[in-house]
Amino acid sequence: MEHIFDQAPLSRTAGADRAVDTTRPSYQAFQILRLGFTVAPILMGLDKFLGLLVNWHQYLPPVAHNMLGEYAQTFLYGVGVIEIVAGIGVFLKPKLFAYVVAAWLGLIIVNLLLIPGYFDVALRDFGLLLAALALGRLSQEYSV
Repeated sequence: MEHIFDQAPLSRTAGADRAVDTTRPSYQAFQILRLGFTVAPILMGLDKFLGLLVNWHQYLPPVAHNMLGEYAQTFLYGVGVIEIVAGIGVFLKPKLFAYVVAAWLGLIIVNLLLIPGYFDVALRDFGLLLAALALGRLSQEYSV
């Protein structure tokens, strides 16, 4: 005879009409990726304003520095705003914003390939792009 305690705990996804088994590895992977792609872009975006983690100007290729001139920092502020919005978007609507983040990472990879010596960082960001795509796919199952 089954007991109520033998059943997996269920919770409701935000706005969803069906229960989700929170013990499923795929659901847990969704939550891990959602948290990561919420927090990381927000922190990186904020750091474009604060400059505590890294000198972000080193990630602008010479052609961008030449084009932007004295507006390079203003450009980085704009990048920061986009990253903050993307992180908030992943938290609220991962089904859409996972793909926005993946596209953003694609642009970052192209940017990094224009800078000699940053190919390892481009490869790492390719891994992040794949993780963002995985979040997008998992969001089809676990998000509204």
